[in-house]
Amino acid sequence: MIFVYAMAVLAAFFFGVMAVDCNRFVVRRYKCKSQILRKDGRIILLSDLHNKSFGAGNRRLFAAIEKLAPDFILIAGDMYTSQTGGETSTAKDFVCALAAKYPVFYGNGNHEQKTKLFPEQFGRMYVDYVKEIKKAGVRHLVNEKVYLPDFNIDIYGLEIGREYYGKFKKTQMETDYLERTLGKPDKGKFSVVIAHNPDYFAAYAKWGADLVVSGHIHGGLMRLPVLGGVISPSIKLFPKFDGGMFREGKSVMILGRGLGTHTLPIRIFNPGELVVLELSR
Repeated sequence: MIFVYAMAVLAAFFFGVMAVDCNRFVVRRYKCKSQILRKDGRIILLSDLHNKSFGAGNRRLFAAIEKLAPDFILIAGDMYTSQTGGETSTAKDFVCALAAKYPVFYGNGNHEQKTKLFPEQFGRMYVDYVKEIKKAGVRHLVNEKVYLPDFNIDIYGLEIGREYYGKFKKTQMETDYLERTLGKPDKGKFSVVIAHNPDYFAAYAKWGADLVVSGHIHGGLMRLPVLGGVISPSIKLFPKFDGGMFREGKSVMILGRGLGTHTLPIRIFNPGELVVLELSR
């Protein structure tokens, strides 16, 4: 009986932590320096909202962003969930509200990509969503780039093939895949790549990215001391890339732990993240 009671208490504790962590977010700050930049700047990174709302109209999240006063916002995908008969209005309204106040650059995640590729299942979900956010002024980047002359930054929105999101086994990325997809980076400009899947950071770095911003892993759902995130969407235990800052040669990757959940609403010792990146010369 003592064992049963102990397990019940432990389960109640974890459910309590999960209930709290699924409904809060923290601000994480990182710094990145480069002499290629023309001036300093502050970036907000958002990813994996999955239609989560922190207060009506995401007012708590929006207020936190306003307080941080970013120069621009990068979105690394999965702002809504690819669910048959699902909705995108929570994500759409929030993204459009951001675009009314800040420059917003948006790269697709695997959920946006899935709704684009399978209209027979998802109808006009993707088409209507993209139409509305573009109308609001969002720069939606699908294997294309935009140049910010004030900062001397090229921002690329990378959408990799769905085969690179397989479960259990990682598909090797061909050596020239990124060059065929994005072209060659300009070494005289600071290249920022919005790449939803962080597992291919080595390939992004080899291509020539100065900065990669990613999401997708959700922090590993549950985080343990020393061990970090427990499981990735590809069903890999204790993934190398679970959240934080990583380096590969001259490249830096900032991996956000996301804001929402899907399928399994699990976040344990792993609250949502609002990521702030300070760029400086």
